[in-house]
Amino acid sequence: MVVTVWTMAFLADTVVPRTVAGVPRVSSAAAVATDLALLLVFAVQHSVMARRRFKTWLRLRVPAPLERALYVLATDVVLAVLLVLWQPFGGQVWRVDGIFAVALWALYAGGWAWSIGATFAVDHLALVGLRQAGWGARSSSDAPEGLQVRGLHAIVRHPLMTGLIVCVWATPSMGASHLLYAAGASAYIAVGIRFEERDLRRTFGAAYDDYASLVGAVLPRLITRRS
Repeated sequence: MVVTVWTMAFLADTVVPRTVAGVPRVSSAAAVATDLALLLVFAVQHSVMARRRFKTWLRLRVPAPLERALYVLATDVVLAVLLVLWQPFGGQVWRVDGIFAVALWALYAGGWAWSIGATFAVDHLALVGLRQAGWGARSSSDAPEGLQVRGLHAIVRHPLMTGLIVCVWATPSMGASHLLYAAGASAYIAVGIRFEERDLRRTFGAAYDDYASLVGAVLPRLITRRS
């Protein structure tokens, strides 16, 4: 939760001393190289630890109930390092004021509300690994999860990713370094969705294909395909 709130302030260019589009501290070339390396480290950690082969390797070294919590903790640490070491650079890409700025801030807040809500669209404690580690009462959610098609998942297949995309792009003042962060995060989300879709189809087969034909991946589908 601390890292989440920190990220909110980081992207909003407020409160925290180092933000996504703050005062440059190094040359633009050094800043771009540093920021790309930080984005790559996050992508590699987040992707590698999510793969089945790595999970199998990890289960031989840590208790199985701690696997998910360790993954989330590692992600938080890597993201915190990115927030600390991020190097702003360049000038302004766009800036709007007045009612348009208010609308974009409202969209930004809505993106975070949607993202956080998406973690509760499934079992929140299980998502962050705490239920597996013994937090909370045992329930039917400890059983293998079925295909989620209700609530936010009835609107888009990957509601968390939808919210995060809004969060990185919705700003009334977009700087060059913010643009790099938004583009890098969006590219990683696109790749992550592709891998997740492959895993979901492998797990749920035709049921997921039917679901995908009716519900968009990150944007609501206004017209659905009919079988």
